[in-house]
Amino acid sequence: MKCIIIDDEPLAIDIIESYCKAIGGVDLIATFTNAIEALDFINNNNIDLVFSDIEMPNISGIELIKALEGKVPYFIFTTAYPQYALEGFDLNAADYLVKPIPFPRFIKAVNRVKEMIKLNQTNTFVNFSSAGGETTVQEDDFIFVKSEYENLKIDIKEIKYIQGLKDYLKIHSEKSKPILTLMSFKEIQSKLPENTFIRVHRSYIVNVNKITSIQKNRIIIKDERIAIGESYKHLVYSRLKI
Repeated sequence: MKCIIIDDEPLAIDIIESYCKAIGGVDLIATFTNAIEALDFINNNNIDLVFSDIEMPNISGIELIKALEGKVPYFIFTTAYPQYALEGFDLNAADYLVKPIPFPRFIKAVNRVKEMIKLNQTNTFVNFSSAGGETTVQEDDFIFVKSEYENLKIDIKEIKYIQGLKDYLKIHSEKSKPILTLMSFKEIQSKLPENTFIRVHRSYIVNVNKITSIQKNRIIIKDERIAIGESYKHLVYSRLKI
């Protein structure tokens, strides 16, 4: 799991770096005291996880995640101010750690991200063809989500869009009533094919196959209008080749 650290305090970087070295499965490839330099690095490299301070000069950790283009890595926010944690979770950060960071709490946060990545990987399975022994990777055409006291099976191709409602997600489907599930956007995205479902707003993911048209800064799906967030425009227009 490739990760980077962003913090304007070198001592804080040293602590997280020592923690990363003490546990397995974490490949620390860069550290930054300048968040703007880190932004450029993330946009141009394949990163799985970012440890980021929230209060930094020039650009905060919150502003950093909003400014990212393309695929957004998992974020674990580190902060001396617990009051910022709620806003971090609104942006679907995997976790937040309050300084000084206890090592056991650090391990728990990293393991949480590892589980999220594992969920994403288990969305595919290998099919061994009988002719020639060739292998192909196929994606499941369904997902299960927990709603109230049961796990509901949903056909992926029927999902129109997913809406964020505080702690819940509302999954809008063509053939059933909306389903409420206690999940984060990161968790649901790990279950869905990346080429079909894109984040278009901090509160919306859409199925590109269901889009009827684009009107200014809005996506039209039949008679429903979904706003395109300012920080998501580049990703959306690039994916839709507009």
